[in-house]
Amino acid sequence: MFDLREMCSDKVLVAAHRGTWAGNIPCNTLMSYRAALSEGADIVELDVSRSLDGTLYCFHPKMEPVFLKSEKLIAQMHDDEVRALHLANAEGAETQYSVPLFDEALEELKGKCVINIDKFPFYPEEIIRAVRRHDMADQALVKTDQEEKWYQLMEQLAPDIAYMTFARDTDRDSEMLSSRALHYLGAEALFKTPESEFNTPEYHERMHRLGLLTWANAIVFNYKTVHSAGHTDDLYTMGRPDEGWGHLAALGYNMIQTDWAGPCIRYLTEKGYR
Repeated sequence: MFDLREMCSDKVLVAAHRGTWAGNIPCNTLMSYRAALSEGADIVELDVSRSLDGTLYCFHPKMEPVFLKSEKLIAQMHDDEVRALHLANAEGAETQYSVPLFDEALEELKGKCVINIDKFPFYPEEIIRAVRRHDMADQALVKTDQEEKWYQLMEQLAPDIAYMTFARDTDRDSEMLSSRALHYLGAEALFKTPESEFNTPEYHERMHRLGLLTWANAIVFNYKTVHSAGHTDDLYTMGRPDEGWGHLAALGYNMIQTDWAGPCIRYLTEKGYR
């Protein structure tokens, strides 16, 4: 049984963004997920796309030109087209790896970690059906924006599935959601400026008093998109992890998503956060 509240009780958890990928191992592949687990990641984040045939794949929508060298999206392809493609590596060269099925990823990760299923709002019913088909409801974590339509969908479709919201600059609804008929765990706090409430210990203390968790996103998807007021993975490579992962952990974040799972785990362990 994967109980995120219990898992967070004595350490900051680390989520590997699309697995751990480098060299010839592309992101969102079974190999990247295995690599993340070998580094000790508590959570593996993966993306989901769907073909014209209704098949779910592990792939970030609209990244086909980068990772498949295709201007055609998986959402515009039939299964035979998707399966004929090979993913590109860090050099942009074609690899021997194809786009994995979501079903394959679930089986690969079964019993091993929490699975943060990104792009859930695109295909909620299909994703929940797959999770239940593999008997993995206790491992799944899904997220949506803070909107009433999603709360109602979750109450109807998956009140037993671990659920968090994306709180963008302010958290309007977590306190209310803690009393809804949901398995609501808390918020992924996305903030651009140091003045945000998410950059204060008081916000995290308030959430924790409600029995809720907070998730920080330290990745840099691109430098124009600021997730955590600059307290990002990049600071580790500059020799300043105290200002990145350390700052987020000190604020009270329970989970940190990163592209550097191994170094992040080592750092948090050395600093006493794990």
